[in-house]
Amino acid sequence: MIYLLRSASRAAIVLGLAMPAAALAGTITGTVSDGTGTRSLQSTQLRIVELNRIAEAGRDGSYRFPDVAPGTYTIEARYVGADPVRTTVIVPASGDVDAEIRIGSDIDSSIIVVGQVANQASALSRQRAADGVESVLTRDAVGQFPDQNVAESLRRLPGVNILNDQGEGRFVSVRGLDPELNAASVNGVRLPAPESDVRSVALDVIPSELIESIEVKKSLTPDMDGDTIGASIEINTTSAFDRRKNLFSVKAEGSYNDLTDSVTPKGSFDFSQKLTDNFGISGGASYYKRRFATNNDEMDGWDEEDGIVYADTMEYRDYDVTRERIGASLALDWQPSPSTKLYVRGLYSQFDDQEYRRRLTFEMDEAPSVGSATTAGFNSEDGEITVTRDLKDRFERQRIRSISLGGETNTGPWTFTYMGSWSKSSERENGSIDPVAFERKFDDGDDFGVTFDYGNRKKTAYAITAGEAAFLDPAEYAFDKVERTTLSDAQDEEWAVKADMSRKFAMDGGEFTVQAGGKARWRTKSYNASIDVYKGFDGDLTLADVLGRQDYDLASIDPVPAKKSFRRFFRDNLAGFELADGDTWQDSNESDYSVDEDIQAAYLLGRWDSSALRVIGGVRMEHTKNDITGNLLDLDAETLTVLNFKRSYTDWLPSLTVRYEPVSNLVLRAGGYKSLVRPKLSQLAPKVVIEDNEGEFGNPDLKPYRAWNVDLSAEYYFGRNAAVSAGFFWKEVKNFTYVQVIEDYQYGSQLLDEAKIPVNGATGKIKGIELSYSQVFDFLPAPLDGLLAQVNYTYTDAKGTVLTDGDIADPRSIPLTSSSKNTLNVVLGYEKGPLSLRAAGTYRDKYLDKVGDAPEEDRYVDDHFQFDLSAKYRIMPGVRIFADWVNVTNAPYFAYQNFGGGRRLLQYEDYSWTIKFGVSANF
Repeated sequence: MIYLLRSASRAAIVLGLAMPAAALAGTITGTVSDGTGTRSLQSTQLRIVELNRIAEAGRDGSYRFPDVAPGTYTIEARYVGADPVRTTVIVPASGDVDAEIRIGSDIDSSIIVVGQVANQASALSRQRAADGVESVLTRDAVGQFPDQNVAESLRRLPGVNILNDQGEGRFVSVRGLDPELNAASVNGVRLPAPESDVRSVALDVIPSELIESIEVKKSLTPDMDGDTIGASIEINTTSAFDRRKNLFSVKAEGSYNDLTDSVTPKGSFDFSQKLTDNFGISGGASYYKRRFATNNDEMDGWDEEDGIVYADTMEYRDYDVTRERIGASLALDWQPSPSTKLYVRGLYSQFDDQEYRRRLTFEMDEAPSVGSATTAGFNSEDGEITVTRDLKDRFERQRIRSISLGGETNTGPWTFTYMGSWSKSSERENGSIDPVAFERKFDDGDDFGVTFDYGNRKKTAYAITAGEAAFLDPAEYAFDKVERTTLSDAQDEEWAVKADMSRKFAMDGGEFTVQAGGKARWRTKSYNASIDVYKGFDGDLTLADVLGRQDYDLASIDPVPAKKSFRRFFRDNLAGFELADGDTWQDSNESDYSVDEDIQAAYLLGRWDSSALRVIGGVRMEHTKNDITGNLLDLDAETLTVLNFKRSYTDWLPSLTVRYEPVSNLVLRAGGYKSLVRPKLSQLAPKVVIEDNEGEFGNPDLKPYRAWNVDLSAEYYFGRNAAVSAGFFWKEVKNFTYVQVIEDYQYGSQLLDEAKIPVNGATGKIKGIELSYSQVFDFLPAPLDGLLAQVNYTYTDAKGTVLTDGDIADPRSIPLTSSSKNTLNVVLGYEKGPLSLRAAGTYRDKYLDKVGDAPEEDRYVDDHFQFDLSAKYRIMPGVRIFADWVNVTNAPYFAYQNFGGGRRLLQYEDYSWTIKFGVSANF
């Protein structure tokens, strides 16, 4: 890496020395703010009219033109939603000059700094100024929606879709692609993943109140990390220099959920304070407690016999969940000299999830004895029917922490940026009970029967046809087992340093920049479990001893365990439970692993900027080194062997980005680049579990996804605050990963009946279009002049090839996992005077969730449409009351497989609606 950094630096310096510097050149600097001087206007485009040179205002509103010869110049400033502003600047022979620019008057500048209209103007300004294809959410735009976390805020953007967990947005999909193909960072610090088995970050951990802006960058340039195929999601917290004046805001909120019939609290505050002209502090804190419930049905083992299609397992699940989010951010900004800016930024986020799940499970050993096109009837005379009633009492805590220290130094035409960072994510359980099960086996002589009605494909009803008294008697259900998660500890930690330098050259008609830099990242991800399995009790223990009552809407699941009774009984009678040594040994060792991932990167790029044309071209090198450890468990031989693998590889990632504005307000973009996504660290670990002559494997030989990407787009900005855009994207992805089931698998000297192994697929092809329209209708007669609209639609066609049973002669085409063909977002708003209203609808198409052994075993998640309403009213300057109605239509989650001529239920969940209400104030 050192050699590459030196080479890149030498190249930049040689080019710098080879080109002539302007004689007696000076530098024009300044800031851009609204007419009241309240807020910096990031991404304002500034142009020296006489030289055709352009610059872009940074997040603090600052801009800079180096190498300007003495003379008189006109600077034009353009910001969406406001009229262009021109100012005259005289550069003296002696050197530098400052030029402060304000856009909008004291009266009309509110349209670009406050409310829905301002949010749209800010987002469009940053989108327009971007190098590549980019979508932006600003701080106030996040607050306009009834979103509960960062993930839910993002779903309003073009091409962005959210994968939910129990009705809450969790993972972010961009352009319909798997969330694993995205990268996420906070304040430039790459976020590691709290969960043990994924690389993607569940953004529900981060409270939306701490965010200043979110940028979704869908195309890459050489100075960006190259490990993304979907998008780079860049989250920024507040800075004291984002605003021209100090700020303190506070928000208090209550949340009512229909299923739980309860109100839970939420509160937050944030501030921005300049202690001197050159030093400031900013930050905030947020607390949110949410209690909600989930109704859930799940089925498995679909089969067909004598014309009757049936499932051999049916589960009715009742979830009661309490989630708490605690978040805080703090930033220090210092400008020790006019040429240098320094900062320290930190983030802490904690997500606690207390889940109680009561479950009624039917497991049938034999095919149904009777049935029809929509029913299946089972009887214990024909085969054993096991009925289990269990409880999960799980508490899980996720944390994300990050801190970054860095700065920027400008000296003449040279710019140096530098940063060091640390980030750590974790997920931990201590003492979860998952599950405690009580079981009753009905077999020959018990005279028990049950019939399932599949007439409603999303909700399966059951009826007990015989033996109802025993079925409903809690004393009939004997203790079967309890699994206690004594420890589940996932850790993901990364240290990083980076440095960049650039040299600008003033040239006829524009500006040329040479830039080089490097970055090193050191990451360690590990998982350690200690699971105690108890399968006996010294005494009588039945469901009657810990009995509760159901609060479940889809079916009768009584009798059920009480939510908290068993934990007390278990604690008080621990000595009476019998530890199952073999199961405990297996569960405590089979998932443990540790992976080191060290990445060294360097890049070199050239950049041409003028008012009409911007071209960025260059190459990035990323070298990856892994040290991977996992366990081989042979349960038949009862042995454990620690396995270790080391490997390394290098990727060269060229890119070219073109931004062309042939006429004012029409922006054309084209980009081509190569990128990669490294395999899941949990799948890389050489974990092997062999039981009953079947094996489950990790794969340390997995290759990273590697992709060539092309983006083409056109954007037209019209009116004071309106834009329409259309884009095309194409991606060719090699080595996408899926889990393959192989029969008769040779593992060393052992021939296994079946093996499940994550493997690389062949080549996946992704193409699609992205359409977006935004407009403020301020030209309409009152009162319609308060209307605004945002509509975006994305079509994605993502296909790949997998092998059936590992047979290269039997490939089949599949949609890539988590890839939705159609996503649509529609927002209608109204803002006039003290009143602000907003209605938002989000739709995504079905997607493949998991590849099965055969097409009829593939798991799909059905399409989803959610409708939300928001209302705000300003009761005095700076103070608003608000109300949000979330999931108005009770949009459910439905997963299925295509079997026996129909969509067969695998999982159904509904959550009902939530109403949020409260007050917010800015001072």
